[in-house]
Amino acid sequence: MISKSTFLPAALAIAVLPPIAALGQGCVAAHSNQRLIGELVRSDDSIDDSHFSIHNLTVEIGYRVFNSNKYFQGSNEIARPTVVRNHQNIFDIGIEYRVSHRWSFIADVPVYNGTRNQVYAPVGVFQVSGLGDVTLGAQAWIFRPPTENGGNVAINAQVKLPTGINDATGSAVNLGQTIKATADQSLQPGDGAWGFSVGTQGYKRLWHTASAYGQGNYLFNPEDTNGVATFRTQPGQGVMSVTDQYLYRAGISQAVPRVRGVALSLGIRGEGVPVRDLLGSSNGFRRPGSIISIDPGLMLNYKRDTLSVNGPWALYRDRPPSVPEIAYHITNGDAFFADYTVIASLAHHF
Repeated sequence: MISKSTFLPAALAIAVLPPIAALGQGCVAAHSNQRLIGELVRSDDSIDDSHFSIHNLTVEIGYRVFNSNKYFQGSNEIARPTVVRNHQNIFDIGIEYRVSHRWSFIADVPVYNGTRNQVYAPVGVFQVSGLGDVTLGAQAWIFRPPTENGGNVAINAQVKLPTGINDATGSAVNLGQTIKATADQSLQPGDGAWGFSVGTQGYKRLWHTASAYGQGNYLFNPEDTNGVATFRTQPGQGVMSVTDQYLYRAGISQAVPRVRGVALSLGIRGEGVPVRDLLGSSNGFRRPGSIISIDPGLMLNYKRDTLSVNGPWALYRDRPPSVPEIAYHITNGDAFFADYTVIASLAHHF
């Protein structure tokens, strides 16, 4: 149970990576998950050795929903008479199996469902559902929990398997004929390539009823393109790029006075797709972009179950030019972003 000495921890996504499920929202094709820090949602008087014993299994079900319909070129929002609406539901099954007091095996299985009304050629309403790219890895706490100084830092690494659909199609209209066309990159559950991610998360007690938390994750995708043809005719954008993705969060949580098991948090969340990957080339079509949001949250803890709800609200959105747009001096591309996202997760500790 959460008491006055607990805080709302950050949760990851790399997803896969979190890739992992909400990096940039909307047309920016980033899917990062965020995992709860289970060790941090209990008060000092409820922590015992059994909670940190080995061979414990935690299963977390995460869900994120957003509807992107705000049109951006660069960091400028532009009004359009016809609006693309990109609606996505992203589910994530997170698994953690503790093998020692510090080490755990972790896995994330994302599932996607999205729709997009394409108002320019190929015109149509695309709907895609399917398994995303599964990630497998390990996490280690720097200090053996539970700690006496009210803080700890964990690091993790995961391998991303190309299990997701990356060439999903939909019905579109072309010259009055209904045809099958490749769905937009933002709807594809997977990217068709192997990758890996590294991440960290931590917390530190500030005073008796509040703590600071932080979390970050970066997905490396060394492969250049995945060979899936797009419907685009601009130079260098005929196939889909395989993109890096990133997520970071930081803030402060506060236990609700005289309400056992409830905590509130407020922080900053940033996520996105870079213009250039850190490893490998960055050719092909991609929508690089970033979004910075204010991130309020609520956490409820009861016995072995923890419910977390966050509602990031966008403060800044940017869609910079991609590598082909820079190389061929193409007009800066666009992206549709959401104003807000709803992120919820329910974790059970067996």
